[in-house]
Amino acid sequence: MDIAIVSAHELTPDTPAIARELGRGHRVTVYTRSMVQGDGVEHVPAGPDVELSESDLLPYISDFSDGLRRRWREHRPDIIHAYSWSSGLAAIAGSEGLGVPVTQTFHSHYDDNRSAAPVRRLECAIGRRARAVIAACADEESELIRMGVPRRNISVVPHGVDIERFRRQGPAFPRGERPRLLHVGHVGADWAVHALRAVPEAELVIAGGDDQSVERLRALAGEHGVADRVEMLGMVPHTAMPKLMRSADLVLSLPPNVPTGTAALEAMACGIPVIASAAGAHLDSVVDGVTGFLTRPDRPLEIAHRIRRLLGDTTLRTAIGYAAADRARSRYSVERISMELLRVYEKTCA
Repeated sequence: MDIAIVSAHELTPDTPAIARELGRGHRVTVYTRSMVQGDGVEHVPAGPDVELSESDLLPYISDFSDGLRRRWREHRPDIIHAYSWSSGLAAIAGSEGLGVPVTQTFHSHYDDNRSAAPVRRLECAIGRRARAVIAACADEESELIRMGVPRRNISVVPHGVDIERFRRQGPAFPRGERPRLLHVGHVGADWAVHALRAVPEAELVIAGGDDQSVERLRALAGEHGVADRVEMLGMVPHTAMPKLMRSADLVLSLPPNVPTGTAALEAMACGIPVIASAAGAHLDSVVDGVTGFLTRPDRPLEIAHRIRRLLGDTTLRTAIGYAAADRARSRYSVERISMELLRVYEKTCA
């Protein structure tokens, strides 16, 4: 099978690994406007060579779709898989008249901007136009049905984790004597800072965020009197995340909207217990009390209680870590996710 993956916005963390796994038995090409290097990746110029939000990409979608059309007329794929609504627009336009089925994943579907009326209308139109829509979790499947996407066209395939890179054994970044909490991403990190007040023995490391969000969180830590126990790392390369996660006792992931739950999956694969917001993809991946804890992100005292319970019970923390790694390996490995995607592609092409 000749598979075209389209990502106009940015590649999700598992996309290169998924493409490599699919490429073991099929021809896979990733088409992207970003300057990503790698086998099977084709750069399609469209707009400035800088990272843009999906809304800022809109004026350049026609250039991107024109580039796709030229390539696909020379070499027609069997199936197209578009990631994000901007990619879906380009894929549908670029494949016009070729008779190639388009599958769609809205990996940013739960972002805070999703309620903007124009984007919402575009998502609805793309969802109904695509031959198949792939939801990352049951919560997203329900949302797609409310958007008017026919249930028969929806398949639930979660995002995967590269279990060769994210694993229990491996090097870790150095750390001090304090128990280390790690929050991945700046969204939801406010609640981790709030909870830290009730865990006086621990330190909190926050990975992610631009300069503005880093300064805001640093100011919040000062207001709560925990600035000396909060370390702001800003943007961390994804290649460094396994070492960072293995340096932590617990990983927190507390955003209110969870389209993919990638951070929690990667921590689980590293054997690190997770305290995650009870939302979106976390509801599928984190088994409460077994592979981590689910909680309302706006309840810092409850979060602190979970943290203290895990930090105070080494046996429980170890057991949850092993269970988390086993679940990540058995359910969310890129090998299994690739097989599930391939079944969707085969069904769509039939």
